[in-house]
Amino acid sequence: MNILDSKIYNSDLIRIIQSLQHLYFPQKKTFFITGATGLICSPVVDVLYALNKLKKLEWKIIAAVRNPENAANRFGKYCDDKNFEIFRYDASKSACFPNGIDYIVHGAGNAYPKAIAAEPVETLRNSIIGLFEILEYARNNKSRVLYVSSSEVYGQLNNTEPIKEEEFGYIEILNPRSSYSIGKCAAETLCASFLNEYSVDSVIVRPGHIYGSTASKFDNRVSSAFMYSASMGQNLVLKSSGKQIRSYCYCLDCASAIITALLNGKAGEAYNISNRNSICSISEMADIFAKSGNVKCIFDIPKNDEKKAFNPMLNSSLNSEKLESLGWNPVFTKQEGFEHSIEICKEMMK
Repeated sequence: MNILDSKIYNSDLIRIIQSLQHLYFPQKKTFFITGATGLICSPVVDVLYALNKLKKLEWKIIAAVRNPENAANRFGKYCDDKNFEIFRYDASKSACFPNGIDYIVHGAGNAYPKAIAAEPVETLRNSIIGLFEILEYARNNKSRVLYVSSSEVYGQLNNTEPIKEEEFGYIEILNPRSSYSIGKCAAETLCASFLNEYSVDSVIVRPGHIYGSTASKFDNRVSSAFMYSASMGQNLVLKSSGKQIRSYCYCLDCASAIITALLNGKAGEAYNISNRNSICSISEMADIFAKSGNVKCIFDIPKNDEKKAFNPMLNSSLNSEKLESLGWNPVFTKQEGFEHSIEICKEMMK
């Protein structure tokens, strides 16, 4: 079953559309979304497509992906629409972009902990190469770019309160696991540099820990792994004490945040994406998933290769006031978001 056949996902999508009344939607624009089948950007495509249909905006939506076949399966219901297109794109290679792109959401790149640990060189390289080409295109075509960064740019802080956009800590630069966070930092500076030197219009978002049924089954981020395990009736295996604090945000709430920053965000600014009602520990998140799936949480000692992939931040909760000042507010509580994630996964397994 395709996620677009899920009654719960479609109901959640409608609620997100209704929450975007604070936005002005321009007519006849072209949107180019990289990483379009991923956890974060596939719901961005869904929300843009739904907005276009509902409000008759005459948008063109281009889903840029490494695997067009997977994209055709994911977005099958859209493929007969002349205003929807799948574009083969690899952030590690040069691309000949379509003409006339007005808005670019750049979310492509390694994000799974396992992939980051196994491919630190590619992770760091692709953070810069792909974005450089996109900013060059925007420079020559007057496009607006939204770069999807990460809460990992903040590094390790001795904080107890949610992190604000101007607060930064320590990143261990000789640790290959830092290829992800350092790559994101460098990419943000690249956006700022293109704005300063060439007046390229770009805005940055820093998502916290995004979760939901748009995650791949191969995604080994703990929230994705727990979601799929609970959906299949398998016990959840904690590899730590679970005391780490995270900013969790449902994938569709994240999509509405990205669209808000894309349309309303100030050039050169970065905005945290965090649901203030979903800040909790890993163990609390696991407990909700376990109860929703009627399974148990158990502890297992992590292997050395698993430790290498861990996010070192003990408290990565984010302050979302700056994003909320643009008119954005999340729709889903953590209880509702975690439960819906499992229910949608179960629907898709039928």
